[in-house]
Amino acid sequence: VKTMECCNFAVIDTETNWNDEVMSIGIVAADARSKEKIDSLYYIISPEYQVGGIYSAELGFCEHGISVASRKQALKEIRQWLDAYKIEKLFAYNASFDKRHLWEYAMFEWYDIMRLAAYRQYNRAIPACADCCKTGKLKRGYGVEEIFKMLTGDDRYSETHNAVRDAEDELRIIQLLGHGLQQYEIARI
Repeated sequence: VKTMECCNFAVIDTETNWNDEVMSIGIVAADARSKEKIDSLYYIISPEYQVGGIYSAELGFCEHGISVASRKQALKEIRQWLDAYKIEKLFAYNASFDKRHLWEYAMFEWYDIMRLAAYRQYNRAIPACADCCKTGKLKRGYGVEEIFKMLTGDDRYSETHNAVRDAEDELRIIQLLGHGLQQYEIARI
């Protein structure tokens, strides 16, 4: 029986333009046992980025390791990279958004980090005074920025909306929550 702990996994994030098209993709490969980063990729998608979007200023054209490519080329290269690391599982915060925008990757197993991070029973950093539903889910304030602040105690943290930096922060949330990857089976979408 294959367990979730046996392979690498990846955390993926996308940013979209004003037309709701992917304009950047950031992805971080991590070791399933240690949950430590192995490698990362960052693509700016052309010509979609030229449309502009709310976070266009965060694209980071001067960053090391950046690639500008067509969607088709970027997804082909990312797929080769995922295959090289034997990755079958993609994690994302609010994963249904990224999965819907990356329909070409529907064959991967997708897991939503938010499904654990937003619930009292899985996130011990949620304060006792927090307003939660009967299910234990926070009623509000469970985005990446708020959860990261909760888990780290760093009130100065601000989500960058740069896809690769956000993917790294989302990996950090997985690390800070401290659950084994098998716990995320309840978060599979």
